[in-house]
Amino acid sequence: MIKIKKIIKKYWVWPVLMLLAVVFFVSTASFNYYTQGYSEQGDFVKWASPDETANYIFAKLYGQEGKIGIEESYNLYTSDIMHPRSFRSDSGSLKPMSFLGIILIYGSVVKLTTYKILPFLTPAIGAIGLIFYYLFIRKIFTAQIAIISVALLSSFPVYIYFTARSMFHNILFTVLLIISLYFSTFLAKVKTDKTAWLKNIFSLKKKIDYKSMIMAALAGMFLGLAIITRTSELLWLIPLFVFLWLINIRRVGLIKLLVFLSFLGMSILPTLYYNTILYSSPYFGGYAEMNTSIITIKDASTDLIRTVVRVEVGFVKDLLKKITNTIFHFGFHPRQSLKMFYLYVVQMFGIYFWPAILGLIIFFINIRKQKKRHFVFLSALALLSLILIFYYGSWKFHDNPDPNSVTIGNSYTRYWLPIYLGLIPFASLFINKLVLAFCQFLRLNPKENGQLDLFSHKSRKNFCKVFLSIILLSPFFFISTQFVLHGSDEGLIFLAQRQKDSRQEWQKIINLTESNSTIITRYHDKLMFPERKVIVGLFDDKKMVEKYANLVNYLPVYYYNFTLPQKDIDYLNNRRLKEVGLQIEEIKKVTQDFTLYKLEKVEESRTSIE
Repeated sequence: MIKIKKIIKKYWVWPVLMLLAVVFFVSTASFNYYTQGYSEQGDFVKWASPDETANYIFAKLYGQEGKIGIEESYNLYTSDIMHPRSFRSDSGSLKPMSFLGIILIYGSVVKLTTYKILPFLTPAIGAIGLIFYYLFIRKIFTAQIAIISVALLSSFPVYIYFTARSMFHNILFTVLLIISLYFSTFLAKVKTDKTAWLKNIFSLKKKIDYKSMIMAALAGMFLGLAIITRTSELLWLIPLFVFLWLINIRRVGLIKLLVFLSFLGMSILPTLYYNTILYSSPYFGGYAEMNTSIITIKDASTDLIRTVVRVEVGFVKDLLKKITNTIFHFGFHPRQSLKMFYLYVVQMFGIYFWPAILGLIIFFINIRKQKKRHFVFLSALALLSLILIFYYGSWKFHDNPDPNSVTIGNSYTRYWLPIYLGLIPFASLFINKLVLAFCQFLRLNPKENGQLDLFSHKSRKNFCKVFLSIILLSPFFFISTQFVLHGSDEGLIFLAQRQKDSRQEWQKIINLTESNSTIITRYHDKLMFPERKVIVGLFDDKKMVEKYANLVNYLPVYYYNFTLPQKDIDYLNNRRLKEVGLQIEEIKKVTQDFTLYKLEKVEESRTSIE
């Protein structure tokens, strides 16, 4: 009995942790299970964003056929305009516009299993992330703070939302980074004296610490996987890991660093290989702007080194300005960045932010009791927060059709996930302090005779901690659940309803169009592809209209968008389309707001598909 009590006391946290992970997986996976048609006969796997669509299609293709790319020969007649958003077309070959990491990682899982597992991989990764988040935070703080942090993370709206929307990169990237950071803590575990580390750099006679080497390999491998998942995050990952290495340079040494870098390099090799095949360079990706930035930074950096050697101060300033402008290619807007931080951190998630601020105050009040690892964690958080806030905050994202909307679906929330996860332990510190203070008050608060001590027994004190922790965490679970489900017009309930409506819309258009037809659309490319060829466009560009006219010679071409007023149809048939020998005819009103039209040559007789 005593042994059982010791085991429970030592390992009680693991059943709780596993329960949280299982509940999190089931809750987030159920969104795709019901919305993607897995709960019904057949499946209707469509996604709410172009990025998700591209990641799913290419991960499935890579898993089934071992290739990344779709041939579209008709693009040779239309100057490569025939592709959905988040795709690019090069001489008739459709390629991913985004990073290849999620495609290669998830596609590799598909090779071993089935493509039907794809929508549920991120929920599984998110659940695993909870476990490693606990392990990592426990290394930095305490087990109590770590388990409270996991409870807060498991209910955090952004973490739930982008796990449910499972073909985005961000949860995969964040979890891979957490795993890498956890294994990295073992690299600095062994402390050496001030001179031994210098001797050990060039000598292998000392007994090798195989555990540290394995941890260095795992840390490097998972960091490499995180990098290929979101390569743009190198902007802050490089300063972060250089900072962590410099702080622990005596403990890490050279050998573990080389092992770390070697496995990091090996884990990114597949991406370098496919980048070369797809984009003609191991360092290029699908974003043309990023490729241009890489070239500009490389050339400017080379000139900078040469100029520094020649000590040309004025030219150095110009080159540094050029590099800065290239990195901040959407501009550097500090005031806007702070405004976005307020909207998407302070205002949207105040229930987490203000407890974190109070936790930071407690941290500094007890600053003399804090250890080096606490200051390293806080400094690293400050470093990455500054970069992320002013880099992404300077951009203007309009993921929602309403440019003035502030919703959980806007990109700021997913790009700032590392900031949220860094603040959560300080919110946990505040909650834990409240629990301890209240339990202490109850335990030491006697009755009039001064004899009563309700919580004198240790088990009662522990019960008090658990009970109060549940009470204090309950509002976080309740408010967060309400917010992520229907707290904005991009809540999961609203997305589920749109998915249901989209299925009916998709089926109607499929029935009204030929299997080889092309649909010109502004918003429905993610719905119609790959069952139909798609072009993202309107009629406002004369050059695009000329390409439509050329395509009509080879394929049936339709236009699906908001229902046009009769005066707009008359204008198109009498002016814009007539100039290239086309006419537009209504086929059918599909929904309350959207209508399917067909483009045909003027001389052809008008036909419609019943």
